[in-house]
Amino acid sequence: MFGRSRQLRAVVRAMPWGAAMKYLIVNGDDFGASRGVNRGIIEAHQRGILTSTSLMVNAPRSEDAAELSRTASELSVGLHIDVRNTLMETAVPSPQLREELHRQFGRFEELMGRPPTHLDSHHNVHRDPRALPHLLELAREHALPLREHSGVRYFSKFYGQWGGETHLEQISVENLARMLVTEIEDGVTELSCHPGYVDPEFATGYVIEREAELRVLCDPAVRRTLRVRSIQLVNYHGLDQLLASGLV
Repeated sequence: MFGRSRQLRAVVRAMPWGAAMKYLIVNGDDFGASRGVNRGIIEAHQRGILTSTSLMVNAPRSEDAAELSRTASELSVGLHIDVRNTLMETAVPSPQLREELHRQFGRFEELMGRPPTHLDSHHNVHRDPRALPHLLELAREHALPLREHSGVRYFSKFYGQWGGETHLEQISVENLARMLVTEIEDGVTELSCHPGYVDPEFATGYVIEREAELRVLCDPAVRRTLRVRSIQLVNYHGLDQLLASGLV
């Protein structure tokens, strides 16, 4: 079922014990946000280097996203938790937050028919000290990796805005190639991204940047850079085996 997982097992068996390798998970956030975002993520997976995504179960097009994911068996799909409203509505949100996390986890299972492969959060709200203990608890309960709290290094610099202004040079082919060369270390790294198509139904300040990301992720020069630098694309399906292999 999972072609990249089978390839990963073959790589692990073939590598000499103790050899280090660079593995890269390319994860598209905001799956479910709109039809344009959903289409962009699937295209970046089918034509580009994207190997993973994170589903927003509260988003208006989450059902559409879940359906699309069934056409991409090698795409790992995690839960993109969004608890911003819960954190804003209550001074001490612990009971409500715990309830909302479990509700979103259950909704993911309803949509996908299985648990998520990993956990992360919208706008990285898991960094909020009020939220982090509960997300760590959820991750431990289900034995899932949580962004920035697992054996996977998180890399977030592939992003087209700084200081509220658009900087397309940050998400150019040349800059991504440079980052792959200089920033990807031995072990497993997750590079987050936000590909998609402009969609009037999705109110966001990150618009033209999504289409720029999509073009770059699908550019053949990026895949050539991965090959030249011996960076192996993987997803979250085979993560446990990879981390236990002794190669990372």
